[in-house]
Amino acid sequence: MKHLVDKLEENHELTRDEWVRLISSYGDEDLREYAASRAREASTAIFGKNIYFRGIIEYTNFCRNDCYYCGLRLSAPDTTRYRLTPEQIMDCADEGYRLGYRTIVLQGGETAYFEAKNGKRMVDIVRAIKTKYSDVAITLSMGEMKHEVYQALFDAGADRYLLRHETASADHYKKLHPEKMSFDNRMACLQKLRDIGFQAGPGMMIGSPGQGAEELAEDMLFISRFEPHMVGMGPFQPHHATPFHDQPSGSVELTLFIVSLVRLLRPKLLLPATTALDCDVNDGRQRAILAGANVIMPNLSPEGLKKNYLLYDNKPGITQSAEENLVKLRSLVEEIGYTMVVGRGDHPDRVKEGV
Repeated sequence: MKHLVDKLEENHELTRDEWVRLISSYGDEDLREYAASRAREASTAIFGKNIYFRGIIEYTNFCRNDCYYCGLRLSAPDTTRYRLTPEQIMDCADEGYRLGYRTIVLQGGETAYFEAKNGKRMVDIVRAIKTKYSDVAITLSMGEMKHEVYQALFDAGADRYLLRHETASADHYKKLHPEKMSFDNRMACLQKLRDIGFQAGPGMMIGSPGQGAEELAEDMLFISRFEPHMVGMGPFQPHHATPFHDQPSGSVELTLFIVSLVRLLRPKLLLPATTALDCDVNDGRQRAILAGANVIMPNLSPEGLKKNYLLYDNKPGITQSAEENLVKLRSLVEEIGYTMVVGRGDHPDRVKEGV
């Protein structure tokens, strides 16, 4: 299978069958190590040994959706709901700026509260942060919304938008979501974000229930077509209050292999080493960097509320302060010979465009 890794590195697209065969071979440790070494070289050739840190603010855990895998789902019985005030969000952004972050990520459940009146509540927050800190990039992760809301947020100064597609297989999507949620709408929202001008980022869970090499092959083909600026990937982790509570966690090894393949597929991507990688092992994010990732997102949320934003069980870092979280993650990065970067960390093509 190394010849298929080489084919990716030489900028050749793989067929669906080639993707299935390559992904199905992830159990070969030598192949995984080979892919990681090629991906690591591809990443350092463009970004050096720089890891971009983004400060994430989890501004609400209210959500109108009932996704079968998510601890924030509408029907989760024991989730203590909260919503940060604009003042609390700004306090978190102030702390992030003080700590050196030049990207702030605003992430929350999907809720009409922040979508109403063309997203005015979040538009005002975005505008306030950009007015106070003109050198900061803002990434949003707010779910599916109307085109005019996305446009208003972009016009207010938001730079990037993360909207995980979770799976590029329509049939698999139905296994992960209730009937009222639409695969076609999720994909249409991603296209809207690209068309408006956001640096757009889809993403998927690796090892989610019902997923096999065929579904992951569809994800890789989708990434090829969509040409995203970012891709967020992490292993599926169960939450006790969801229908998937008894399902096994996704494989860390498979996740890292997919990270490497995505890096080789599109070398300029911004690829997070996600928190979920450290649920089952102690060095998951370090290994993700060595497999081609180049972004880490420490948590800026208020200390007392972090425990209430649990997409999955056993989430690391929820008892740490923002500064403690940063110190630990910086140490992990430096331990393997990389450097935390203070800066916006835009996609290289968008830097050239001045966006």
